Amino acid sequence: MSNSFVYVTYIRTTPEKLWEALTDPEFNRQFFLCSYQESEWKVGSSWKLIFPDGSVADSGEILEIDPPRRLVIKWRNEWMPEVKEDGYTRCTFAIEQDGELMKLAVTHEADGPHRLIPNVTKGWPLVLASLKSLLETGKGFERPPSKG
Repeated sequence: MSNSFVYVTYIRTTPEKLWEALTDPEFNRQFFLCSYQESEWKVGSSWKLIFPDGSVADSGEILEIDPPRRLVIKWRNEWMPEVKEDGYTRCTFAIEQDGELMKLAVTHEADGPHRLIPNVTKGWPLVLASLKSLLETGKGFERPPSKG
């Protein structure tokens, strides 16, 4: 079982707009398949990903934050008991400017085998394609996530 997943995409936008999309709850709802993140966005502050029905999908803590370049979240799944058992993973968002494009690299990793990693290999490509679509066309994907 792999213990990391990396996804890289290029988005025609500004670093500030990409950062806002990643950290603003209203922006989140437009691309995160109707879910949104809740945090004070400071090192040590709590972090939650909230499903459209208000339940907590994932929770954790902000480990590093350097707007608009880098965000690292200590991340634990909350709705699949067997995955929650495996404990925390780490999700890093790295943003680099490449001409008129922003290179966004998302690395989701665990220190050992972890059942969340195979799940994020399905989730991140859809969420990040929706983010790219939102920032480039003004419209993200509206499909809510399936729980399970």
